Amino acid sequence: MAIHDTSSHQPLALISGASRGLGLALARDLARRGWQLVIDARGEAALQDARAELAQWTHVETIAGDITDPTHRAALAHTVAQHGQLDLLVNNASVLGPSPQPFLLDYPLAVLEQVYRTNILAPLALIQALRPYLQAGARIINITSDAGVEAYPGWGGYGSSKAALEQLSHILAAEQEDWRVYWVDPGDMRTQMHQEAFPGEDISDRPLPEESVPGLYALITGNHPSGRYSAHALIPEE
Repeated sequence: MAIHDTSSHQPLALISGASRGLGLALARDLARRGWQLVIDARGEAALQDARAELAQWTHVETIAGDITDPTHRAALAHTVAQHGQLDLLVNNASVLGPSPQPFLLDYPLAVLEQVYRTNILAPLALIQALRPYLQAGARIINITSDAGVEAYPGWGGYGSSKAALEQLSHILAAEQEDWRVYWVDPGDMRTQMHQEAFPGEDISDRPLPEESVPGLYALITGNHPSGRYSAHALIPEE
């Protein structure tokens, strides 16, 4: 497998769901390190706020839209095509589903279908669309969760979608040995989605998303084999 080398050009990353939370935290870190960015999110206003911040460090292109929309994914692929090569794809965009989370026997199936479409099918569809630009050594990071491996009551929809994403990532890694495919649990974070999962609860004790970024960066720049990782386990000890 080719070793990822971005020393000869300014590397390009596409991060979905990057207007807030972990996606924005990672985008900030990469921008400060000189990476070019393509980012998306559903909300235009929040995405433009993110662009205004990130543009002080690097070239950034934003495309607002829903990652489940084929037209939106085509627009992302067209933007990447202008650069000719994509070094990093981070499938971070996802949806929680109902809040509070219902038990499976009460889960509205139409909503579950949307959760699966966003959390499983859209990441694969985006990888397929970007395949021509992902060269040997490119990194793909699919953001997952401990809910994908642990059976938490009330987390059947989101958890099963992340479990499917993990297996999808595992098989993709076996099929595409030239890429580094990582499925990464960032840990509990103080984000809007986490607050929606626990409505009315105080989540101020959860770490900020920025605390998971060093682990992600270790995968982006290191020589770790494809696989499942905990972001916090990859953070170097001081």
